[in-house]
Amino acid sequence: MAKQALKIRVLDALGCAIGALEGEPIQMIRAQLEDFGGKPHCTLIGGGKTAPDLAAFYNGALVRYLDFNDSYLAKGETCHPNDNVGAVLAAAEYAKAKGRDFLLALAIAYQVQCRLSDAAPVRSKGFDHTTQGAYAVAAGVSKALGLDSEKTANAVAISGTALNALRVTRTGALSHWKGLAYPFTGFAGTHAAFLAMRGITGPPEVFEGNKGFMDAIAGKFQIDWSNENLEHVTKTIIKKYNAEVHSQSSIEGILNLQKEYGFKAHDIDRIEIEIFDVAYNIIGGGEEGSKVQVRTKEEADHSLPYIVAVAILDGTVMPPQYNQTRIAKEDVQQLLRKITVRPRDDYSKRFPDEMPTHLIVHLKDGRIAEKEKRDYEGFFTRPMGWEGATVKFDRLSERYLNKALRKRIIDTVANLEQVNVTALTKVLATISTPKARKRKK
Repeated sequence: MAKQALKIRVLDALGCAIGALEGEPIQMIRAQLEDFGGKPHCTLIGGGKTAPDLAAFYNGALVRYLDFNDSYLAKGETCHPNDNVGAVLAAAEYAKAKGRDFLLALAIAYQVQCRLSDAAPVRSKGFDHTTQGAYAVAAGVSKALGLDSEKTANAVAISGTALNALRVTRTGALSHWKGLAYPFTGFAGTHAAFLAMRGITGPPEVFEGNKGFMDAIAGKFQIDWSNENLEHVTKTIIKKYNAEVHSQSSIEGILNLQKEYGFKAHDIDRIEIEIFDVAYNIIGGGEEGSKVQVRTKEEADHSLPYIVAVAILDGTVMPPQYNQTRIAKEDVQQLLRKITVRPRDDYSKRFPDEMPTHLIVHLKDGRIAEKEKRDYEGFFTRPMGWEGATVKFDRLSERYLNKALRKRIIDTVANLEQVNVTALTKVLATISTPKARKRKK
């Protein structure tokens, strides 16, 4: 079950990556790689090669930029475990690993990140979820490289000690760094693993030592890693819509309501959304700041009022809904200001086992349209299967890939445990954007 779940999430990550190839910050990173160079060990999605840590950064940025990749919900933390795909793939390619070894290493990264999110959340202390990711990416990359337990411990210690990131990344006015914080963790964690491979040591008591992770940030916790399986990937969830994960049930709910009642944006007087506290605090205007000032892609995909408003107007929430011209239009800017969000204690108690939301649409003709949701298609209670994943992959990648190339990637991922990881990286190298083709000329 975990193996199939991993392959679905690899395909999901690759679809997100291909769909992001022409993103503005992606072009900036690509320009830096081309300027600075890097020994061509590892493949860049979209063509070219560079050093493993730089490939981890670039490919990780592609996976993350759209904010459409998977998520894991713990009571006090939310993370995106397939943020690790870029780093683990680079390490596996460098090591000339088999596809099954890549999947195993990725499963380890998933398990470490999800379990640390369960046991040692840091968001309430002002630190970002990439903090736990520093341990996860180092563990996954170390496994992909075939490092022994001593070198793996040093990689984890170096990465975990060095990469304690601030939550300001996702509060207030959002910047490009919202989408690049984990790719940078992937870069640095990969670099740490290679240092450990050469023999560099790190603080052995990174977790429990004086001024270590527990003492300085997380507080006491205990995980018996010897009793862990690799099944936590099955508890991660895949986004149906291109928006912050806690908005997914609200998007599905508002689109269902609109279909049932037939209302348009101009029919709406106001909208109330009742939701669990984590969603309220992150995307609803709670402790991480107002969500009605929406000017950029980064602010838009973390604003529940914008997300619901654009869903009503456009009938979906996909990458085009974050084009700058779309964000700036008066229709969505006016409608989002008619939306209020408030937390509900009973919903907060039901999270993360559910993603509850209650939508109340007050129409100008006096009707009130209401819907309550507990999950959405893609949540672990209604998981997205292989067919759904391929539909999403096709939709995100069809602009850049013809049908034959899309099928080749899908088939390679489907059979990944039976081939070398280079079978996948070789096909990813053949992808090209119009800008890339122009550069080659």
